[in-house]
Amino acid sequence: MATSKSSKKKLRLIPLGGLGEIGKNMLVVEYGKEMLVIDAGLMFPQEEMLGIDLVLPNFSYLKKNKSRLRAIILTHGHEDHTGALPYLLKEIKVPVFGTKLTLGLVQSKIAEYGLKEDLREVKAGDELNFGPFKIEFIQVCHSIPDGVGLAIHTPMGIIVHSGDFKFDNDPIDGRLTNLEKFASLRKKKVLVLLSDSTNAEQTGYTRPERSVGEILKEIFIKGKGKIIVASFASHIHRIQQVLNTASETGRKVVVTGRSMIDSIKIAGELGYLDVPEGILIDVFDMKSYPSRKMVVLCTGSQGEPLSALARMASHDHRWIKVNPGDAVIISARPVPGNESTIYRTINQLYKCGADVYHQAITDVHASGHATREELKLLLESVSPMYFIPIHGEYRHQKHHADLAREVGISKKNIFIVENGEIIEFTDGKAKINGRVEAGVTYVDGLGVGDIKDIVLRDRQHLSSDGIFIVVLTINERTGQLTAEPDVISRGVIYARESQELIDEIKGHVKACLKKTAKERITDWGVLKYEVRNSLGKFIYGKLKRRPMIIPIIVEV
Repeated sequence: MATSKSSKKKLRLIPLGGLGEIGKNMLVVEYGKEMLVIDAGLMFPQEEMLGIDLVLPNFSYLKKNKSRLRAIILTHGHEDHTGALPYLLKEIKVPVFGTKLTLGLVQSKIAEYGLKEDLREVKAGDELNFGPFKIEFIQVCHSIPDGVGLAIHTPMGIIVHSGDFKFDNDPIDGRLTNLEKFASLRKKKVLVLLSDSTNAEQTGYTRPERSVGEILKEIFIKGKGKIIVASFASHIHRIQQVLNTASETGRKVVVTGRSMIDSIKIAGELGYLDVPEGILIDVFDMKSYPSRKMVVLCTGSQGEPLSALARMASHDHRWIKVNPGDAVIISARPVPGNESTIYRTINQLYKCGADVYHQAITDVHASGHATREELKLLLESVSPMYFIPIHGEYRHQKHHADLAREVGISKKNIFIVENGEIIEFTDGKAKINGRVEAGVTYVDGLGVGDIKDIVLRDRQHLSSDGIFIVVLTINERTGQLTAEPDVISRGVIYARESQELIDEIKGHVKACLKKTAKERITDWGVLKYEVRNSLGKFIYGKLKRRPMIIPIIVEV
């Protein structure tokens, strides 16, 4: 029971990522002056994010309030929940809590950045206390072992965070989602539930992971050549099934792709992956075995251009070639935005003569996320006063909110919020009260945050419409042209075959400069603007395109 003194304090939930999108999950929990962060994920760039390697949450709010931050709590080891940690921990020193496998994967990542952080292991069933917060870790079943949901006890009430979960009655590792624990919390009155919305559009129940193993076995037995399986490197349950199926069908396994090799090594050393003895061989030993006795386990399930699978498909892999009669299994669901790159890879694999199995044509993937009936079951079991759908695009959040109304949660107690919005609880009542700086931080090569939206828009502009550079040699004293304008085009026209248009552009620029001279414009910035604006209209009239136009003034 909250005292009158504590009831004057405010409980605030501030999502910095993961809402209205798939990826970069991060949630701030505040009570008074104390603050926790749940997860610190990244998002992989969409196709239009030209040159961008990774997308991170905006950490500005955390950096401004780092003295208040007590801990970072991780729900599981997927990169959309942990991938931003190395970048955040460069800025803020704070203990990080997670389960054994989660920290094992995190440790490998942060070591690459030369960081030595305070990583503290917890397990399902543990409790931690941080000032006004008591956190209970609840076992959940997901597509990676050692996932947890959270019950965060505060003076205002209990916050339940589902983590990524599903209800699988026969999981690969035997770890069921602890529905009994979730349900027991309703007796203590749950203030708010934040629940995974990824599959809120999908009816029924999620297929069990073991059903994928049955499909894999059929393909392995039928395959006349080598089998190539592409999956997420962190999907330990799927990797386990590939290893088991290879062993049962008398095949050896070669692992390629750095992240896949690292994940298998870490999961094996920590006891989360059972690697049959003698099943793994080095890529250099493949030639010692007939193709029908080989399985290649690799990265590239999202069509990433530099992944092992994409390089095989484009005949660019150093050691592994896709041959007619080989079977390729893409054992993952496309992340929204990656569809075109995945289908490009699939087309190339077909051209190699391979048989390709992917989710659109056969059941080679089972989701790690709860579908509608499972989401309803969690809602009914927890029976929260308030509900916030998280982890999904807006359509997922909307469908999840509709489910909450179906099970009896009042519409006014359901909040579909955006990243940066503040959900504030005072005396047990909730409202959206302002927002903090949120958004994205782009990673481009070694640069973190130095690429802004306007730079990305320029890249998109250049990629779609090209560029004209107009070099103007002008007398500094008179403001007159001293030479013909030089026009350089890239991505718009082929200059050697468009000399007539180039001459027209030069003539238009000279006419524009005569006009500015009459108007006595001597400010080079204004002059560039006039040339750019006038030439832009002229080129659109000729080509119906809007290339980027950059005037350059050389003073003599």
